[in-house]
Amino acid sequence: MGQGWKTHAYDILAPGETFELAEIEGPGCIQHIWTTVQGENRHTILRIYYDDQIQASVECPLGDFFGSAYTDYKTFAQLNSIPVCVNPENAFNCYWPMPFRKRIRMTLENVSVESVTLYYQINYALNKLPDDVAYFHAQFRRVNPLPYGKVHTILDGIEGKGHYVGTYIAWQVNNNGVFVEGEVKFYMDGDTNPELSDGKEIAGSTGFPTICGTGTEDYFCGSYGFENKTTKQYQEFSTAYSGVPHIVRPEGVINANLRLSMYRWHIPDPIRFKQDLKVTIQALGWRKDKRFLPLQDDIASVAYWYQSLPTVPFPEFPI
Repeated sequence: MGQGWKTHAYDILAPGETFELAEIEGPGCIQHIWTTVQGENRHTILRIYYDDQIQASVECPLGDFFGSAYTDYKTFAQLNSIPVCVNPENAFNCYWPMPFRKRIRMTLENVSVESVTLYYQINYALNKLPDDVAYFHAQFRRVNPLPYGKVHTILDGIEGKGHYVGTYIAWQVNNNGVFVEGEVKFYMDGDTNPELSDGKEIAGSTGFPTICGTGTEDYFCGSYGFENKTTKQYQEFSTAYSGVPHIVRPEGVINANLRLSMYRWHIPDPIRFKQDLKVTIQALGWRKDKRFLPLQDDIASVAYWYQSLPTVPFPEFPI
């Protein structure tokens, strides 16, 4: 139709291709990201680099970053929260502010064996920044299955000053029964006292945490196993700061076990640290005789936080 009309609405990412979403000179701040893909959400890897760093400060599958690990372009689960929302039909929106002083570079890698169709828009402002501005970070981890008696590490090895702002977990339960008894723990700023049980150090513990939760569903702001007493099922919900927007329930003869997407944003209650931070979650259920059962589930997590640079090297990416 001529100049000024739509001619390039999307890009095609070939298998193995890394596509540059943006490279912007600063100082400035990313204000909003919108994207949608036709392809496997977990097979497209988002990376964000700040200033002159070689190390990515964000490294995460697209689906997990937007709280949608178990959906693809053929399935949809609405997520309605302050910093992240997923709208019909799988429109991913991010409102986490991402300040950058010198430059910011964003890439998307297609690690699948099929091409991905990508639509996206990135809105930003160029403006001066405070001297002590903190940079947005997000790190993906996955263990499948979790070794018996061990904890899942959401975040570790963080050095510097900052504040933790959110957790997303995609959890596949590999046992019958509840999975929600595990505690979320935040170790920060030199927490080193030994955590003992019957005189023996608990597996995966580095000491008493500054913050210790009461259970998995409690951390994600639910209670009593997210159960709907009428339906006798786990209940989906999505709110400004917490939710379980998507539950995949086993049915038929070939489907996998129960899967839950869960998010918790620490926006009104950020967890501030001055020198270091480690975050863990236990996988704990019940045996039939009411004894605790350490679980061996498939647990993937995304930690979201702000901190001063430099970014410490991330663990090897668990593709």
